[in-house]
Amino acid sequence: MTTAPERTADLYPTRGATEVATPRLDPVVWSDPGEPGPMQPAELSDFERDGFLAVDQLITPDEVAVYRAELDRLINDPEMRADERSIVEPKSQAVRTVFEVHRISEVFAALVRDPRVVGRARQILGSDVYVHQSRVNVKPGFGASGFYWHSDFETWHAEDGLPNMRTVSVSIALTENFDTNGGLMIMPGSHKTFLGCEGATPKDNYKRSLQMQDAGIPSDEALTGFADKHGIKLFTGQAGSATWFDCNCMHGSGDNITPFPRSNVFIVFNSVENKAVEPFAAPIRRPEFLGARDFTPVK
Repeated sequence: MTTAPERTADLYPTRGATEVATPRLDPVVWSDPGEPGPMQPAELSDFERDGFLAVDQLITPDEVAVYRAELDRLINDPEMRADERSIVEPKSQAVRTVFEVHRISEVFAALVRDPRVVGRARQILGSDVYVHQSRVNVKPGFGASGFYWHSDFETWHAEDGLPNMRTVSVSIALTENFDTNGGLMIMPGSHKTFLGCEGATPKDNYKRSLQMQDAGIPSDEALTGFADKHGIKLFTGQAGSATWFDCNCMHGSGDNITPFPRSNVFIVFNSVENKAVEPFAAPIRRPEFLGARDFTPVK
């Protein structure tokens, strides 16, 4: 006789009848103190406290030029534009995001394997890692849309089935980030509280949310409370700079109405010990280009 597999416990309920705040139950830094890696103990301590760490120059100007050229090739390729992994700007109809770039492009696959990148992910998460999601984002001037406040983990837990907060993202700037061109904003310390959102997840929600978020949006009251408690940090920096941030950080970005474009490559690393299960608050899984089901470690 066989028995049904045990359901993974839901530590972070969301998409219910009401909005609910849950204290974080997982570590932020999973590696042992003093374990060797590219991040210094003080940097790990800052990451633990704030939920993010900015690196002034992760890649060199010459490398930036290579990745910028590859980004331009992808967004200008007619076949890539027709691919479901490409998301277009609702107003201009220009490509604003291409997902799964580490599978589409060997150039970006090499970046994922770069010890400066994957080494930090392993150190933060305390294990081997795989890529849960990758993408390039293009935010051209004169009206590119922003991304409203959200926690990535809320979506990855609800719709992709990540059980625990053992996931980290890195955003590497491929253009200069000014304080005016729609840069990344994070509420420092917000990663210590999970905000479960109100409302059920529609079927195929991802098709709408990739252009305009709907499900998984915090209330104005909750965001005001978070901002009053934690404040807001806006990230600026030269091309080649990077921001590492915890999966549960409350973050967002504004529209870019300046003439200055803002582009970045975004890689999400998940621990191989935190593999996705069935979604916790969605009727079906999202496509694999949004939430990977190949858990092969990055080598």
